[in-house]
Amino acid sequence: MHIIITFFGEGKELNCLQMCSRSLVIFLFSLGLIRVSGRRSFGVKTPLDNIIVILLGTVLGRAIVGASSFLPVIAASLLIVLLHRIFCWLMINSIKFSTLVDGEKIILFKDGHFIKKNIDKGLVSEEDIMQGVRKSALTDQLDKIEKIYIERNGEVTAIKKNV
Repeated sequence: MHIIITFFGEGKELNCLQMCSRSLVIFLFSLGLIRVSGRRSFGVKTPLDNIIVILLGTVLGRAIVGASSFLPVIAASLLIVLLHRIFCWLMINSIKFSTLVDGEKIILFKDGHFIKKNIDKGLVSEEDIMQGVRKSALTDQLDKIEKIYIERNGEVTAIKKNV
């Protein structure tokens, strides 16, 4: 037991070796959590996926600095990842649940005009929209654009007109 305390410490008064030892264990545990949560949690970037990143960072950091006991942090982190997987499964199998969690895309531009009420709803400016148009449609000429959306993950995308 003395060796464990030497390497991992206890409480908040940790030395460099103890914090590094904790960091190594949390790093390896985090890799396992990422495998359990799936690629989506760090790739798609919907609100649900952002929640897992924020929560895991916050909770796991507590174990490294000794702000919380090690085992409860591990249990809470595993619960967060399992909840994420369950929510993702429910979203795949239920359009209503998916819409409840991630919302719907919002059309911002159609028929040559911006839709002001939807721009306000999406909390974006016209310059934010134009940035998305330049990025997704590789143009800044609105006469070449059929529709512009703000997607469920907050990204602005544009559909070019068929010429």
